[in-house]
Amino acid sequence: MGFRRAGQAGKLAWLAVLAPAFLSSCLPIIPQGAPVPPVPPTAPNAALVGTHRGPLAAGLGFSDANARAALSAFITSCPRLTKRNDTSGLTRPEDWAPACDAASAWPAEDARGFFTRYFETATVARGEALVTGYYEPEIAGVRVRQPGFDVPVYALPPDLVRARPGDAPPQPDGTQPLGRYDETGRFVPYYDRTAIENGALAGRGLEIGWVADRAELFFLQVQGSGRLRAPDGSVVRLGFAGQNGYPYTGIGSVMRAQGLIGTGPGQYPGSMQGILRYIHEHPVEGRALMRQNQSYVFFRERTGTDTVGALNVPIMPRTTLAADPAYVPLGAPVWLQGEGGISGLWVAQDTGGAIKGPNRFDSFWGAGAEARTIAGGLKAQGQALILLPKGTLARLNGQ
Repeated sequence: MGFRRAGQAGKLAWLAVLAPAFLSSCLPIIPQGAPVPPVPPTAPNAALVGTHRGPLAAGLGFSDANARAALSAFITSCPRLTKRNDTSGLTRPEDWAPACDAASAWPAEDARGFFTRYFETATVARGEALVTGYYEPEIAGVRVRQPGFDVPVYALPPDLVRARPGDAPPQPDGTQPLGRYDETGRFVPYYDRTAIENGALAGRGLEIGWVADRAELFFLQVQGSGRLRAPDGSVVRLGFAGQNGYPYTGIGSVMRAQGLIGTGPGQYPGSMQGILRYIHEHPVEGRALMRQNQSYVFFRERTGTDTVGALNVPIMPRTTLAADPAYVPLGAPVWLQGEGGISGLWVAQDTGGAIKGPNRFDSFWGAGAEARTIAGGLKAQGQALILLPKGTLARLNGQ
């Protein structure tokens, strides 16, 4: 299912409200090799960074198929929306009750009417969005180690914990840092990628699988979930279990700084496929490159057939967005306008280690070769509108 562009009336309505930001930000996919700076947070949450009223939802030009998919995703999100604390500061659980009460019985053929009836739109900051893509990878792997499958996939180590208050300074968001307590009882940073690959966790019974290609595992960690497929066709499904506490470093940015990304001789495309090709063609340098990302992801074996995101509900291809919950209520619909297939109505149901700041999104494209191709090469700029329950903005403005 593709997302149709908004109709001309929707575009004009949006431009009338957001013309300066929209005209400067609705750009095509960034060319391979061009720098893509992250959108830095300017305040700890959306309520403080500044939220502004957007155009009427009815003017956005929802397509029927897009709205039906978004309604289905929204319905699965409602049990979380009406109970969880919204760290963006925009909504309260009870704000979502009217829409959630109506959603399950709402006729799918009038999904567009649902979103226009129950929601108003808002921009966080200027609404200028950076959108990348992710997918569920499937790589060669087995449950029990065998020749050719020598790279371990680790479960969450029990000694990876948060510091007790007073044992380490809190992080900017107020939470205690992740790490471990050493043999003297002192809190220290956890093992980084290099230490783990050199055997810091070996022999502790944490291996839940073994893979053939370290680089493929690296990108499975970037995606946060995936599948191991054995030569006999059996599959082990992996879900995100935790991370070692180090900040994520995008190795594409490292390659770009080293002059390895581009279209010239000896350079590589800035897509996932291009980076992976560089690592395979330069194994020594490639391994050193991956180790510059000290962050290391641990997995758990998943049961069932659904891919589940951070909201703990099944995520949907071409409908689910990963977002920073400090700036978007998880479970909220999000309207994107831009190039590269991102235009349309999505639902924020996931998070990501590299997805930080206002209007920074990661779009989910499913599994398989097509999803890998789309997600691996997607870096698009555009405009984002958050759909909030009607009355939210008036309450935030104290009216």
